[in-house]
Amino acid sequence: MALSAPKLLLGIDVGTGSARAGLFTLAGEMLATAKHPISLHREGGDIVEQSSEEIWQAVCHAVRETLASAGADPAQVTGIGFDATCSLVVLGENGAALPVGDPAHPERNIMVWMDHRALPQAERINASGHRVLDYLGGRVSPEMETPKLLWLKENRPGIYASAWQFMDLTDYLTWRATGDLARSVCTVTCKWTYIAHEASWDASYFSAIGLGDLAEEGFSRIGANVVAVGSPLGTGLSEKAARDLGLIPGTAVGAGLIDAHAGGVGSVGARASGGPGSNMAYVFGTSSCTMTSTTEPVFVPGVWGPYYSAMIPGLWLNEGGQSAAGAAIEALLNLHPYAETARRQAEEQGLSLPDALTAAVESRLNSEADLAGLLGTLHVVPEFLGNRAPFADPNTRAAIIGLGMDQGFDSLLSLYLAGLCGIGYGLRQILEVQAKAGAEVGRIVISGGAGRSPLIRQLLADTTGVEVAAPAAEEPVLLGAAILGSVASGSHPDFPQAMAQMSRFATSYTPRGGEMQDLHLSRFRIFEKLQSLTREAMTPGAAR
Repeated sequence: MALSAPKLLLGIDVGTGSARAGLFTLAGEMLATAKHPISLHREGGDIVEQSSEEIWQAVCHAVRETLASAGADPAQVTGIGFDATCSLVVLGENGAALPVGDPAHPERNIMVWMDHRALPQAERINASGHRVLDYLGGRVSPEMETPKLLWLKENRPGIYASAWQFMDLTDYLTWRATGDLARSVCTVTCKWTYIAHEASWDASYFSAIGLGDLAEEGFSRIGANVVAVGSPLGTGLSEKAARDLGLIPGTAVGAGLIDAHAGGVGSVGARASGGPGSNMAYVFGTSSCTMTSTTEPVFVPGVWGPYYSAMIPGLWLNEGGQSAAGAAIEALLNLHPYAETARRQAEEQGLSLPDALTAAVESRLNSEADLAGLLGTLHVVPEFLGNRAPFADPNTRAAIIGLGMDQGFDSLLSLYLAGLCGIGYGLRQILEVQAKAGAEVGRIVISGGAGRSPLIRQLLADTTGVEVAAPAAEEPVLLGAAILGSVASGSHPDFPQAMAQMSRFATSYTPRGGEMQDLHLSRFRIFEKLQSLTREAMTPGAAR
C-alpha cells in the first residue's frame, strides 16, 4: 500500500434479510457498499430460524464485493465493526451448528429475534417479579434470549445440554472474526439480563427461572467475559477469517452492537446537534427501535432499560419501538384486495408497492384538508406482532376501523396512509411516557429503510409533535458499525469524538401546527381508545 493511501473503516451489518458491508473514510464518507441475501425459515406463526454459517458466508460475499467496488487495498482497512439482529445462535463443540427446531436441519441454529415460540416461558419469567425485570421496563419479551434458552432447555433438552456456546448473533460474528469469546455489553445487557452498572450477572435470576445451571457454570456458555462496545477483540482478525473476508490478519475488530443500536451510534452524535442526550434515535425498518440516552438512569414502565453503557459508553439507554413497523405496513397492505394489482403496477415502474403508494400520496397532499380527506374515517393500530412499548404486551394484535365497500386503488392508498399514522401515534406514546418519567426528547433522528421518504418523515413529525432530523449518512447503521472499528483501532480516541467527526445531519422536519396539529391530536385520541379496546378484547377470558 502506498504511504499516502488513506485509512479506511469497514462496517458490517446483518439484518433480518441480508448481510451488508460499507467502507468509510475516517470522516464518515461511505465509499462503497454491497449486500448479500440471507434466507429465513418460517414455520407456523411463531417459529423463525436462520443459519449462522449461511450468514457468515453472506458477510464474506458482501465484504469482498464492497472492497472490489471501492477499488480499495485490504491493507487500508484499519478497523472493523459488526452489528446484527438480537438473535440467538446455538453452537456445539468446535462451533458446530446445533438445530433449534427440526433436528433434520442442524444448519438452522438461530432463533431469530422475531421468533415468539418462547412466549409461555416469557410470561412465567415475568410472573417471578425478579429485580432484573426493573431494567427491562418491568417485563421480559419473547424476543429476548433467556425465554428462548428456557424454551430450548424444556423442549430440546439434548441440544441445550450439548451446546458449547449460546451467543447473540453480533457476538457470534465477532467470535467468528477473531476467535475471542468476549460478549459485548450491548447484547448481554439489552437481551440477556446482564446488569452492566454492576458489571455482573445476577445468579439468583437464572436460578429462579430454571436456568441455574448457567450460573453454576460461571456463565461460561453465555458470557464469562463482557467488554465495552468498540473494545478491541483478541489479536484482531484471525488468519482464517482474513482469508474468508479478503482482508489482512490482525486488523482491529471492535466488540459489536445490536443493529438498531448501531443506527443510534451512527446518527445521534452529530457535532452541534446537542449531543446524544437531546436526540432520540429512531430506526424504522422491518421493526422499529427507539433509543434515548440519559446521564442518569430513568425507569420508564413498558420501555426496556435503563441499560448502562449499552449503546454509548457512560450513558444510560432506554429502548422502545415496535416488533413490526415496516413489516406491519406490508402486512396491512396485503389484506387489501387491490394490493396485488397495485404491486404489479409498481413493479412495472421499478418501484416497491410502499414506494409507489408514497409517491401517489405525495401527489395528492397539499393541505390539512387533503390529508383529512384521504384518511377519511379510517383508523389503524398496526400491532400485528403485539406492542413492544410502552405496554410490553406481545399478545395484543392489529385493529382497523372505518373500512367501506371501496376495493380500488384509492382505498388502498387510504389504508396505507392510516397505517403510517398508526406508526406515528405509537411513537408518540413512547415519547409521552418517557417524558413523564423524566427522559424528554427534543429531536427524533430517523434512520432505516422504511423511513427514507420525506413524506414519511414529515408525517412522523406531525403525528408525534416532535422535530424529525435525518442524518446525512446514507447508511447510518453501517456508519455506526464502522465507528466501532474506528474506536477499536484507535483511529478516533473515543465514541464522542468518533461520532462527532463521522456523522452529521442533512435535513430536518418541523411539526406543523394549526389544523394539522388538531387533526393528529384528534386521531391520536381515537388511536388510543381503539388500542385500549383491542387489548381488552385480547385479554384471556375476555368475552367472545
